[in-house]
Parts: sequence; structure tokens; C-alpha cells
Amino acid sequence: MILIIAEKPSLARNIVAGIGTMKKVGNYYEGQGYLVTWAFGHLFSLCDIEDYTGPTVSGRWSMENLPCFPSSFKFKLRRDAEGKEDAGVKRQFELISALCNRDDVDAIVNAGDADREGEIIIRLCVSHALKSSKKLLRLWLPDQTPETVAAALADMKEETNYDNLANEGYARTYIDWLYGVNLTRYATLKTGMLLRVGRVIVPIVKAIYDRDMAIKNFVPETYYAPQSNEETKGETVELTSKKRFDKNSLNKARELCDLYNATGAVVSDKKSKKDSLSPGKLYSLSKLQNVLGKKFKMSMDESLKIVQGLYEKGYLTYPRTNSEYLATAEKDKISKIINNISAMGYPVVMKDKKTIFDDSKIESHSALTPTYKIPKKDALSEEELKVYQTVFRRFVAVFCSEECVAQKTELHIKVGELEEFVLKGTVILTPGWTKYDDCKTKDKVLPSLEIGDSVNINFSPKEKETSPPKHYTIETLNQYLKNPFREEKAAADEAQEDDREEYRAMFEGLELGTEATRTGIIDNAIKSKYIDLKKDVYTILPDGIYLIESLTYMGISMDKYKTSVLGQALKKVFRSTMTVEESVNMAKDEIASVFVHSEEPAETDTYNGFYGEEIGNCPLCGKTVVKGRYGYGCTGYKEGCSFRISGVICKRVISVSNAKLLLNNKVSSEIKGFISKAGKPFDARLYLENDGKVVFKF
Repeated sequence: MILIIAEKPSLARNIVAGIGTMKKVGNYYEGQGYLVTWAFGHLFSLCDIEDYTGPTVSGRWSMENLPCFPSSFKFKLRRDAEGKEDAGVKRQFELISALCNRDDVDAIVNAGDADREGEIIIRLCVSHALKSSKKLLRLWLPDQTPETVAAALADMKEETNYDNLANEGYARTYIDWLYGVNLTRYATLKTGMLLRVGRVIVPIVKAIYDRDMAIKNFVPETYYAPQSNEETKGETVELTSKKRFDKNSLNKARELCDLYNATGAVVSDKKSKKDSLSPGKLYSLSKLQNVLGKKFKMSMDESLKIVQGLYEKGYLTYPRTNSEYLATAEKDKISKIINNISAMGYPVVMKDKKTIFDDSKIESHSALTPTYKIPKKDALSEEELKVYQTVFRRFVAVFCSEECVAQKTELHIKVGELEEFVLKGTVILTPGWTKYDDCKTKDKVLPSLEIGDSVNINFSPKEKETSPPKHYTIETLNQYLKNPFREEKAAADEAQEDDREEYRAMFEGLELGTEATRTGIIDNAIKSKYIDLKKDVYTILPDGIYLIESLTYMGISMDKYKTSVLGQALKKVFRSTMTVEESVNMAKDEIASVFVHSEEPAETDTYNGFYGEEIGNCPLCGKTVVKGRYGYGCTGYKEGCSFRISGVICKRVISVSNAKLLLNNKVSSEIKGFISKAGKPFDARLYLENDGKVVFKF
């Protein structure tokens, strides 16, 4: 008997459909030589700090047990939202345990989702349940259609073939736990406010924070660009120079315009050719989410849930893929899908191209495609239909037998030897695949000019302003997260874009988060009220500003560089060039450095203590001054005392040592590192006046 443990009940039902007739017995199926049961996603979670250290004296979060670096990590059955035993989880695990240890079960199959998280979900169930050695196999499903399930059951490999994937999954789980529990507790104890600090969530929020601060602080600059907009042969010819003049150089701009006008312009070259336009690539998850966000204003969380649902219904392939390419081994499967779609009347043919089939650009999963199973009319909701049709139409476009033919024209206009202007135009002659999928190329007709024609010009300085950066959208944030070290650029024609750099970055682990985790992390940031999503535009919220600035003042640097280094370490674990322990030790060293507070001279000290820490007595009412969320304040505020010392003055953290000096001596040490409104650094002492105000003393 073979026991199959699926990640979720829906997958179990689809596996049963691929096996054939089976009898349902409570929470499992039996028949045809198989037993099929399921987990509810994660049945196990990592233990809490107190499971390793015991409870604190106060029973609340405390520095007593921080930082916590277990020598080996322990798991326990998942608890409910209140931290109590979950009866349903316990009951299902007891069933899994009983089935694993049945005498007639000689092989156990891991049927978790085909990714690192799915890999360890079932491994944890089996490792905690199994009491004797049995054969362990892996069921790897690119989609959940009965045909694919039947084929995969006939081609199962031993579970050890996926050890590298499991090791990467365990390493990520341990590292994220270390960051999450240690730094979340530390930051919360420091500020008195729950701050969710994670390896990936912080750099994502910081990216949006940095962008919004750049927009807020942007000061537009006026400049001038020579521009002509005159008619030639009855058609307007617009020419804009690439040369720029600052607001103080208007006369120089006028002089250049006069020189251009005196020189005259002529058509120096004209190129015209018919060319085939290529469709976009098949979709990875993030590229699909980009399109759905832009076109339908669909959040990443919403779109992933819909795609996941379509996968579980057997209509789409595995969704959490980072590739836009298909594996060469899938050609027969793709041919069957094409034949099925062709029978529906679509002009599709098999194409064996490197732009479609490329094993070098696939890590674990191929691009998202429809399966041979086509949904019947009214089988999908309105939102499901939008998502399905987006994937389906792209597939049809990629394999369309009808080419899109365009007339491309280039017109070169020279103003003597001073500057050459290049105008480009495109006219779609044969729509081809564009009838099925959106085409980014729009018709643009150029003036009917030939080589040697004179062009009427009248250049004059055109006043313009520099533009602030744009807020992140679903599309531009995804582009940033996939490779945070590449300069942001306008989205080029994706069919022509050289994507080698993008795939290199992904496979090396440079990206922030992964296709499998990014959506959930961004959704957590939204639910935590760190960022907001309106339509498809992200903005920072006050709590997000507080999170990033508080971490900065605490000296906790969780930028893209450090997150990326750990991401690369996870990829090394996957490739067996680094052990799980080595990657975890990297995280431990980084986290440990946060907890090291070295005594510094008061002039350079930035240590600002913990929430509720007593600093001294209030100079106005005599009551205790304590460390608060935004600085140091008097506990007599309820009786009307307004005394406080700001925690940050002119972008400089005011340390506990300097706050104590102010209370005891009415003057701090000379503090180094203030920043003026003009952005200039300066040093100064703080002075406590008799009315409780804190002022600079130079």
C-alpha cells in the first residue's frame, strides 16, 4: 500500500481523480493500492522562544531571553490564533501518524506543493509521525489535471532527490524565525509599539519609504530645451533637442536656437522596412501580477488567490513560478494543449523556439500556461475569467500561426553638423497575434518626407521642469524586487528585452523575496498598515515611516544588501555549496551585532534605551521621566505636565546618557552629528531652560 500525503484537501481530491475510483473513509481515501490524506497547509510551526528558555519572570516579552539562538530548531503542532491547541490540526496529524505506521503501508509519498515550502510541510509531518523506516517518494505536479497526476504517479522519484530543495526550505524557515522573533521583540521593547521586523518585509517597506521621501523632498528645477514645431509639406514636424540649459542659461539657449535656425535642417537619411513583431513571453507569476494590477487594478494578494484557485481546479499550471520559459521536456505536453486549443478554432501551431523553450532559464517551474482542461461556459467567476483569459490569450499569442507584420520607418533630420534628430514610426500592416493579446506597439505615422527634403524649423527655448520620481506601482515594485541593484528603466518591449541579467539575478538569489513568498509579505505590510495600495499604486503610511525611522535610530540596518546576501546564501544551500548551518550562522552573526551595545563617549553616543526606562526626575514637577515612544517624557503628563525631550533632534538620536545629563546638569555634552534643514552637519550642546524647553547651545 502506498500512502500519499497532500498539502491540502483540494490537492488530495485531484490526486484521487488521477488514480481512479477510491472510497472516502473520514479524512482519507482508500483504494487501487493507495491511501490518500492531507495536511491543512502548515501543521507544524517552529517553537517559540519560551519553549527553549522557559517563561520570563514577568511573563511578558523581555530582554531576559534575547537574543535567542537555538542550537537545534524544534517544531510543534500549529496553535490557533490565541495560542491554544488546535483540535482540528491535532486530529488530522494523529490520522496521518496512524496511516504512516500502518503495517500494510510500505511507501509514503510527499505530495506537497512543488516548491521548497511544500517540500518541508510534508517532510515535517512524516518525520514527526513515522516510527519505523519506510520508503519515501516525491510526487511532483506541474499542474493538477487527472492526466498529469496519473503520469506523475508513474514517474515518482525517491524523496532524497529533493533534499537540496528541502535544505533551502529549512534554512529559509530558520533564518526568517531568527530575524522575526529576535528583532521584532527587540524593536517592540525599545519603542513600546509592536514593530514587525522581518528579513524581507523591512527592505520592501523601506523601498516604498525611500521613494515617497524622495517625492516629498523633491525640488523641481527649471531648464530649457531647444524645440521646433513647424509645418513642412502640410505636416507638422516636431523636433526636440537633447541639449539642456539650466534656468540661468536662457541666453545661451536662445543663441543655440538662433544658430540652428540660421543653419537649417534637411532629411539626411530614411529607412523603411517590413518587420515581424514578436508577442510577449509567457507569464511568470510576478509578470502576470504586473499585468493584472495595471489592467484590472487587482492586488497581488487577490490575483495570487485567483491563480492558485485556477491551478487547484486544474485549469492553469503551477502558479508560483519565476520563469517565462518552458522546459524542452514539455514539448509533447504543450503540443497536446495546442491541439486542444486549435480544435476550438484558434490559429495556434507548435513552435520550437529558444524564446519559448529554454532550460537555462528555468529553476524549478516553467512558465504559467493553460492546461488541456478548458473551463466550460459559466464555470468561472468574473474575476477568475479575467485571470484565466489573460494567461490563455498570451499562450495563444505566443503560439499563433499568424504573424504581426509592421512597417517600421526611421527618419534622420540633420541641422548641419550641430545635431541629428531621429524620428521613428511604426504602422501595423497585419495584426496577427495582436488580435488575441495586447500589443504595446501603437501606430505612429511619420511625415511624408524624403532624403534631401528641407525641413522648416523655428527653434526656440522651451521652458520645462524636472519631474519627481513616481510612486511605486505593482509593476515597478515587482521589477525592483526581482533585481534591486538594477537601475529602474522604462519597460521596454518585453519580447525584445535581453533578460539574461534578470534571470542571473534571480538564480543567484539577488532578489528580495521570491515568487512564492513576495505576495504574502507585501500583503502583511498592508495589513500591518505600513504601506497602502490604492488601485495599483503603493504609498508609505505613518506606521511604515515610524518602522523605518525607528529601526534606523536603533542602528538596525536591514537594507537590500543584507537581505540579498542572505538570499544568495539560500541559493548556495540549494546548490550544496553551503550548508544549512553555515547559512543560519550568517544570520545569527548579523542579529547578534544588533544586541551589542558598546559604551561610547556622550558626544557620539546614540543608545536610546528601552521603552519605560527611567531617566531621571522632571525639572518642572519632580515626577519620573521615562523613555517613551518618541523620546523622553514626564510620567506626570496625566496631571498636566508637558515636559519632554524629543528622541530625535535635527536627525540626531538623543541618547539616554545625554538625556540624563540634561536632567542633572541642564546641559548635555557637545553632541556630534546634527543635520541642519539645509542638510549640513553641525555639532552643538543641548541646554535645558527653566521653563523645560530644550534649546541648542553653541
